[in-house]
Amino acid sequence: IDILGPSDETAEAAAIVIEANKDLKEIKVLYEKHENKREELKKAMLADDTAAVKKISEDVVYIINDGVKSGKGALDKIDKAREMNINTDYEEYLRLKAEALKKQLEAFEQYRQAARKLKDNYDPKNDQLRATVTQEFKERSENFQKLMEKSRDYSSQANELAKDAMKKQQELE
Repeated sequence: IDILGPSDETAEAAAIVIEANKDLKEIKVLYEKHENKREELKKAMLADDTAAVKKISEDVVYIINDGVKSGKGALDKIDKAREMNINTDYEEYLRLKAEALKKQLEAFEQYRQAARKLKDNYDPKNDQLRATVTQEFKERSENFQKLMEKSRDYSSQANELAKDAMKKQQELE
């Protein structure tokens, strides 16, 4: 019988989070490498270049699918770490980190849906369809921006919490 209670697994959880961060780094690399795609897409739409709109949209869908795969892998690892016996500061840090990642995944789903709609339905010769698809793209792009902002907020909170926890730990030593 363990009379001291369950052992603290925060260090082991931190090791799992390091692995999750590798997945998150892959997403960041994808994002930075293809950051210009939204602008390319807007320019192609303004130019009524159907072939370019469909090609860029298709590229975006594949890029996002790759990112989502990495994001879900990272989230699974963070969830695994959250299930461990960890200290309360680290528990809150992981909760915020998971929320940030969920918002990112939600944001990218908005953008992926917008890109799919453009890829499948963009037709500059059909004014009504073009207006509908363009409006949906605009709305989903705005939703993407809002969700990414929420994600950054959660991430900032998590980072502040981590800094505070480190300071506390150093004061105890």
